[in-house]
Amino acid sequence: MSNFPRARFGAAVAVAFASGLIFASGLDLTRFGWAQTRVAGGPSIPASSVASLAESQNAFETIVDRVKPAVVSIHVAKYGKPVANSQRRGRQQPQQVPPGFEEFMKQFGGDGQMPDPNDTPREGSGSGFIVSKDGYILTNNHVVADMDKVQVILVDHRTFNAKVIGRDPTTDVAVIKIEGNDFPMISLGDDATARVGQWVLAIGNPLELDFTVTAGIISAKGRSVPLPGKAESYRIMDFIQTDAAINPGNSGGPLVNIRGEVIGINSAIASQTGYYSGYGFAIPIGLARQVMNDIIKFGAVRRAIVGVSLQEVTAEDAEAAGMKEIRGAKVIDFTDDASPAKRAGVEIGDIIVAADGKPIDQVSTMQRIIRGFTVGQTVQLEVQRFGQRKQIAIKLTEAKMPAETQVAQNGDESAAAGDGSRSRKVAPAEASKSFDKLGMTVSTLPAALVTEANVPASARDGLLITNVEPRSDAWTKQVNKNYDVIEQVLYPVRRDIKSLADLDQAVSGLKSGDVITLRLYTLGIGNRVVSLRVP
Repeated sequence: MSNFPRARFGAAVAVAFASGLIFASGLDLTRFGWAQTRVAGGPSIPASSVASLAESQNAFETIVDRVKPAVVSIHVAKYGKPVANSQRRGRQQPQQVPPGFEEFMKQFGGDGQMPDPNDTPREGSGSGFIVSKDGYILTNNHVVADMDKVQVILVDHRTFNAKVIGRDPTTDVAVIKIEGNDFPMISLGDDATARVGQWVLAIGNPLELDFTVTAGIISAKGRSVPLPGKAESYRIMDFIQTDAAINPGNSGGPLVNIRGEVIGINSAIASQTGYYSGYGFAIPIGLARQVMNDIIKFGAVRRAIVGVSLQEVTAEDAEAAGMKEIRGAKVIDFTDDASPAKRAGVEIGDIIVAADGKPIDQVSTMQRIIRGFTVGQTVQLEVQRFGQRKQIAIKLTEAKMPAETQVAQNGDESAAAGDGSRSRKVAPAEASKSFDKLGMTVSTLPAALVTEANVPASARDGLLITNVEPRSDAWTKQVNKNYDVIEQVLYPVRRDIKSLADLDQAVSGLKSGDVITLRLYTLGIGNRVVSLRVP
């Protein structure tokens, strides 16, 4: 497992609503009364509004009646390796229980020791939904991955052993199947037409409370969520965000619209505790349907790719590119040397502003458009390159999906922080210099670090960033000290950076308020592009 960073993100949100209620009732400021009592002379709800509310209630009831039979509870188990009694004597002793709990454990048998983890099955539960009469079911990859037993329970209590047809770790989508005919099935909708503010229902089995229904709205679309176990190059940046309550056990269940159509697979929550905190995320059904069709037809996912890594565009990026609007998808790296975009002439630092004639406002839009293409087709891109607009035709190739074990390792990499909260000791460099215009100190790259971090040839002559000033734009843009290497200046002049003198010449003409665009290599991760404003 690598010790190098992936990214830095995260924020804490404080909510004072609960404490406000306690405060008000504690001072006897809240008046309570019977629910049906109306204060004399107070406003009443118009009959037309009551009818409208009743219609909404009836709509929810109709959706649940139609959809719930096709939702399934999934129970999984992973068994340890069987060990003969003769082998147990020579094995490491089981873990001791905490002092004072010996008698408690003896009621479960044994001598007051914790169960041997190699003998105890690892069990879990999740959700799914039937999409065909003959028993195909969509769920999350993380629900069924590497499990020895997958059992499906329908709302009418029928139980089936399921077969895993295929999984895609990078999108967290899996297809399983139960044997039989004429199963209740659910209709798949179109997430592209779903709008923020629309009502949605989440149905699943949270916290082992089977077939629970929660309601909410679509809170946002096009969310980028860094889920564990996902390869960065193929990370989903197009999640549907909802405030419908989603908890552990909801994973794999459907997010349905007011017409009872699935628009997403509930997959993740944003929470400090691991439980619902008001934000849930669903994989768009358009992406899930594409993965499902490939798995059923080809036995694996065939994903057409442009072959680039993308980031959102900042105000400084747009200014450097000569754009009046802050939009598009910034190219920060290529998947490999065989990248179709690289071979077609796309360059690092380009901003993709249109694809297939459709404007690109953010990375998720680009992903959504490319999902509509198949391997071998050609897509026309329009890119902005530091004041120049270019048209580039790219023939899409099939993604070389990483092994799942490698995906997990990448997902576990620690985040480096530009504030030094995660820093690394670096061997002394031959020379260093502080650049106030950049808000950082840089040094020549120590030879020992080149070997330790397996730095690619393109970055070996670059300059290591050894300090970042807290009040600088570099700090704000999460430039990481002792991890990021300056390879190249892309704007306002294009220059390879192979010495302190090279960087000195590149920044010498910069004035307060100017923008400079740097190509960086983050040790153990890859390239990225950052535009900084001179203070």
